[in-house]
Amino acid sequence: MSGSEQSPESDGPAVGPDVDDGLPAAEAFALLGNETRIDILQALWRAPDHPVAFSALRKRVGMRDSAQFNYHLSKLTDHFVRSTDDGYEFQYAGEKVVRAILAGTFTDRVSLEFPVAGECFECGAALEGRYSDERLGVRCSACDTTYGRYAFPPGGLRDRSDAEVAAAFDQRVRHLHCLAADGVCPECGGRVATEITPDDDDRLDLDVRVDHTCQQCQHTISSPVGLSLLDDATVVAFHAEHGVDLTSTEHWTLDWCVTDQTTAYDPDRDRVSVGITLGGETLTVTLDGDLRVVDTERRCEGADGESAATV
Repeated sequence: MSGSEQSPESDGPAVGPDVDDGLPAAEAFALLGNETRIDILQALWRAPDHPVAFSALRKRVGMRDSAQFNYHLSKLTDHFVRSTDDGYEFQYAGEKVVRAILAGTFTDRVSLEFPVAGECFECGAALEGRYSDERLGVRCSACDTTYGRYAFPPGGLRDRSDAEVAAAFDQRVRHLHCLAADGVCPECGGRVATEITPDDDDRLDLDVRVDHTCQQCQHTISSPVGLSLLDDATVVAFHAEHGVDLTSTEHWTLDWCVTDQTTAYDPDRDRVSVGITLGGETLTVTLDGDLRVVDTERRCEGADGESAATV
């Protein structure tokens, strides 16, 4: 397997700031356990302008009893919506709830398989996308080798062709890793620590992998080292010189990106290098333990088979 996301262990450390005036999580979720309150949030979402006056919001929900409507709205106020002089508008938490509903995160259950571009680097068979348990992965249709499996909300499947789903998944994976590599958790916004480590537990069936772990929610994204180079300027330019638009090339079709066949790890120096070969020329990128590029080298294969460094 070439990449995955992990949830925190149930006995993981309790982290996060102390918030004296916050609402306990159980109480916050209990406030949403009512159909009318969900209707209020969805009606507020669909309103063309914000804030929305009390009477206009009640009309959108379709509730005649003003007292009952006020009761349910008051339960959401200060936690999921805020009251202003001109009416009601979202708190960030309220927007997250509605977006989760639209994404189908809590409601949809979908399983499907569809063909995607590329061939397996192990056996050469065709690849396919497989969606289950709110995660989408790319795998070999013959030997079952997996080239990444990441969370993908069910709503991302709606109104998209197979090719559009694959393209959306490619961009989502790039986005998740870009955020994590920049030290921002894509789940909670917390601080992320990055580590290059031998894959001793065979988590991804690699020799070496990258772990991005949030220090707040413990969410972890693991991947081959090469995946972190998708937006590196030198790597992008190298591909462009060889007629390849790296931004529109599905990441699972790049061997250096989803395998570690061209990756070399030096634990003593905490250095890892990734080799990328195109048109008889190899770009070797060396990174430190924090995934910072510390050196690049280009070498051409001569007609006599000798390798020569290029500037």
